[in-house]
Amino acid sequence: MKRVLILIVALTMMTSLVFAQGAKEDEGPIVLQYWTHEDPNRTRIEERYIQEFEAANPNITIERTTQSSTKMIELVQTAFAANSGPDIFNLSIEDEYQYIVNGRVAPVNPQAAGYGNVQEMIDTYAAGMLDPVTVNGKIHGLPLELTNWCIFINKNVFKSAGLDPETDYPKTWEEMADVSEKLVIRDGDILVRRGFDFRYPYYLVAMLPMVEQLGGQLISDDGKTAIVNDEAWLKFLTYMQQWGPSGRNLGSPTYKNARKLFNMNNDDIAMAHTGLYQIGRIRADNAEFYDSGEWMIVPFPTFENAVKDVAASYYGHYLMVNAQSTKAKQDAAWKFIAYMLSHAEEYLEEVSLIQPTKELLASDTYANIPYSDVFTKDFDRGHIVYYGAASAEFQTLIRSAVESVMLSGETPEKALATLKRAAQELLDEQL
Repeated sequence: MKRVLILIVALTMMTSLVFAQGAKEDEGPIVLQYWTHEDPNRTRIEERYIQEFEAANPNITIERTTQSSTKMIELVQTAFAANSGPDIFNLSIEDEYQYIVNGRVAPVNPQAAGYGNVQEMIDTYAAGMLDPVTVNGKIHGLPLELTNWCIFINKNVFKSAGLDPETDYPKTWEEMADVSEKLVIRDGDILVRRGFDFRYPYYLVAMLPMVEQLGGQLISDDGKTAIVNDEAWLKFLTYMQQWGPSGRNLGSPTYKNARKLFNMNNDDIAMAHTGLYQIGRIRADNAEFYDSGEWMIVPFPTFENAVKDVAASYYGHYLMVNAQSTKAKQDAAWKFIAYMLSHAEEYLEEVSLIQPTKELLASDTYANIPYSDVFTKDFDRGHIVYYGAASAEFQTLIRSAVESVMLSGETPEKALATLKRAAQELLDEQL
């Protein structure tokens, strides 16, 4: 009996020690891994936010890691597969949504994020802005930015080709090809200067709307059929075939992203498809070009025989928290996220990122951003990018179809047949 009592006392002491150590761990230093896509302007202000937050919360350390947006998608996927994902991360919603439905991210803690309750948090944002991250009645992220893309134009390049950018800019995709033909400069088959080129990694945002203009759909309204309206998809794939090296040779996925060239004003790109954030990057990369007035922004084109007026889709980069992080880390993460997001006007002024809060969208700061009206009107013409448990896989299938007709000599008919079969198999797996 005495030995039993001694054992019970020992176990009690050990249990108390474990709980004491756990409490101490929760109260002790917290290190948060924050992974995000690179943006020098955002890095500058977010590093300051980190310093300010750490000074106010000396028990919390933020370790911020950046990579290109495409590389970050791969890194996050690999890390979560190994159960070693970052405490905080952000991707575009079509790449993030899978982490919500697979239970890999934690619901927002409204109190830790500075809200009295969930409804107060919802009411802060424009209608529907939290819908993409709401699953089973729980909100799983807060938007760092809401982004749509319009067409940026270098007036100098237009003028060098004898075109008036104010009147000759392309309103249709047919005009986009014809105008680009007048703007390109080739050295043999090599494009020294492009008129325009597409955002090839982002097929759901930038190219699916082109199909929708023609009456096509990725998924039918009843959710049972993939790749709807063969005629629309064939016209789109034929257009991309003609755009590529084996057609009119106006651009290719193998060239450097047009957006990354635009700011330098080096006579190598006339038009780029990109977001409001590009304005801040022009100002940071090339102040002389920014101040010159030799750039402008115009709406997303439509096909001549479009049956729907659809602009490029808009998407959100939502800050999310790893569900495998400890409760203490999760609460600290939401507290840090809330601190960053409390600087909405500075994000807009310094980085040209739009947090879709009611207050910011109604502000003079937003109204005074150059060409913000163009983005607002295209936002009204667009819709949220397709997102779902398999959105990343659907994007990969569209990419394969487009690149097959542009680079591999595949006929649009064969590429469509392959796409349709693979997309339907993928959709059936989700049903």
